[in-house]
Order: sequence, then C-alpha cells, then structure tokens
Amino acid sequence: MTELDPTLPAPAGAPSGPTRRQVLVTGGAVAAVVAVTAACGSSGSPTGPVGNVGGNTVSTGDIPVGGGLVLEAKQVVVTQPTEGTFKAFTAVCTHEGCIVSSVADGTITCPCHMGQFSAADGSVTGGPPPAPLAEAKFELSGSTITIV
Repeated sequence: MTELDPTLPAPAGAPSGPTRRQVLVTGGAVAAVVAVTAACGSSGSPTGPVGNVGGNTVSTGDIPVGGGLVLEAKQVVVTQPTEGTFKAFTAVCTHEGCIVSSVADGTITCPCHMGQFSAADGSVTGGPPPAPLAEAKFELSGSTITIV
C-alpha cells in the first residue's frame, strides 16, 4: 500500500480528511488516556456506604460501629471501632498520598493501591503503606464531633 505525501495536494477526486492510520492511532491514544485516568481514580468519587463529607463537624450517629466517615475537606477520617469509641486519623495514605476512601469492618482502605489501616489505631494492616495513619485531633461534644 502506498501512502500519499501529506505535503502534496490531494489528487482530484481523492477523499479529504484523516487517513485510516491517523484515525486508528488517535483512537488508540484516546483510549489509553481514558484507561489511565480511570485507573488513577478520583478522591471526589463516592466512597462506600457513608461517603465523603465536607466541613469539619459530623454527627456521631453518621459513623457506623466498625466503620467511619471521610471528611475530605479536612483530609481526616473519623471512625467508631467499637460502640461509643471514636477515633480520627489523617485521611492521607502514607504510601503515595492518596485520600483513603472507605471504612468498613474495622478497616480503612486506600483506593490507589489497596492499602489498609486499622480503624482502631491507624496501624497498617495490609498493602504497601510504609507507616500508620497519624492521629488527628478532634473534640466530642454530645453527639457532635468537631475536627480541630
């Protein structure tokens, strides 16, 4: 198959526009970008049964026992490892800085490389994180938790 020199004018009656090869290469490049973007994820996406919350206060009733809540705006995750016991940790994974996305069954999970941390003390329980999540300061007043 011979290709036309794109610097020369097209012969009379030849179709104008991109070649089949250009369309295939461009389509492949677009597909690759979409795949990489989807694989990287987004910290703004829904995060399990509770979800991300903005602001710095949360009701204790919104934090399930064994679960937690990600306060994305404050980059903090609040957990209730056992009935009536509340903890708060940085929501920034110690592996590559992604924001953790969910807390269930006593485990805080980072979506980037599936790092896992204990909801009770922030220690690493699985995956690649090299260090535990640092504790975050909070105040409990009645049924309101305020991140400080």
